[in-house]
Amino acid sequence: MEEHREERCWEDLLPDALGLIFRNLSLQEMLTVVPRVCKSWSRVVSGPYCWQEIDIQEWSQQQNKPDQLTRMVHTLVTRSGDSFRRISVSGLPNDSLFTFIANHARSLKTLELPRSEISDCIVEDVAQRLSNVTFLDVSSCTKIGARALEAFGKNCKSLVGLRRVMHPIDVAGKVCQHDEARAIACSMPKLRHLEIGYMLIATNAVVEIASRCRDLSFLDLRGCWGVDDKLLQDKYPGLKVLGPRVDDCYENSFLEECSDDSDDDSIYSWEEFMDDEDYFAAAGSDEDEEALWADGHALEGLEVRFYGGGFGEGAFAGIDWPESP
Repeated sequence: MEEHREERCWEDLLPDALGLIFRNLSLQEMLTVVPRVCKSWSRVVSGPYCWQEIDIQEWSQQQNKPDQLTRMVHTLVTRSGDSFRRISVSGLPNDSLFTFIANHARSLKTLELPRSEISDCIVEDVAQRLSNVTFLDVSSCTKIGARALEAFGKNCKSLVGLRRVMHPIDVAGKVCQHDEARAIACSMPKLRHLEIGYMLIATNAVVEIASRCRDLSFLDLRGCWGVDDKLLQDKYPGLKVLGPRVDDCYENSFLEECSDDSDDDSIYSWEEFMDDEDYFAAAGSDEDEEALWADGHALEGLEVRFYGGGFGEGAFAGIDWPESP
């Protein structure tokens, strides 16, 4: 008897199902391999299904050409159809790219922009468009200060997590950052998770944050040498304090912990898309996709280490932090 074999047509899977599968691939594979398999796969990877979470943190850290980073952000945000819930990118080169992200951020909840060249003025101008953000990372953004933090706090009323970790070089020459601590205390009352490593603050500034942010359960003070952590632990026994010493290691699952997103949000009507031929053509040429990827690997083989980068698993191990004095 001839054995009946059922053939599986992967190209006929629902677009949202394919999108879930493709998210397990690398950025390079998503942009240069998947689109060449077939038209249906190209449509999926060129649409919103794969770009609800835009995480190009690692790729952007390797970039030394602002125009390439700008093209990548524009490409992926456009593909998401304004439905991206998270964007993680390092080193935005200017205010205009930040404005572009904010203009398309109607679904955005997690905003991670460490080491970006954004200013107080632009944050004050566009923060109202980021009202749904619940987690914010503006670590080592040296051109913003208390004004920007206050604008984020007043407009992102559901903000429960903030990462404002500095590198010692970032604060060289500064006297203190008590104005930033006060902005956090006065405008972000719902904070549960706060990282302010290496900020130039004293104990009284941290006490003000802890007394006003009553839901605060985790506080990272690594490198904040002017803070008396024992006093904080005595005054707030339920608050987990990390630092000021920097030899501690910990695991972090805060993003998953505070996320209430459902996969149901990613379901779209396939009929809303363009017809097959037009959409396949709109995906862009192979050369365009490869150019976006290739420039990020011009220094392949060179090992580069970054301080405090990323929110991936193990990113908080403290391996790259300077030793305690």
